[in-house]
Amino acid sequence: MKKITIATILSSVLFISGNVYAESTALTLQNIQGSWILDYTKQSEKSEKTLKREDTWIFNKNGTVTIKHIPREGGYYDQSPVNYEIEGDKLKISILGRAGKFDKFSVINKEEKVMTLKARFGDIYQFIKK
Repeated sequence: MKKITIATILSSVLFISGNVYAESTALTLQNIQGSWILDYTKQSEKSEKTLKREDTWIFNKNGTVTIKHIPREGGYYDQSPVNYEIEGDKLKISILGRAGKFDKFSVINKEEKVMTLKARFGDIYQFIKK
């Protein structure tokens, strides 16, 4: 009897958590446009340690993204615009100076004002819409 109860509770929790995760909207060229502040990064989804960031990623209608206010050596700089595209649940951003090469990000969560991306090697990028 206890095994059945535990199995029922566990199944219910998995079902509910699956539905909560499903409320994230798909990434599209329309809903990514605008300015997104990179709030923090961390090494993995399970990592507790976060690295505070100050960058602003500006996604334009013309398919380019500009990263501004990137901290470096006591100052800040802006990256030149590069192309981006969306393929399924992946965001592909061209690497500056490397034709045909992309940084690829998987979408973990996309809501109206919050976006969480996972980089190719597992780093997590947490954005807030400006």
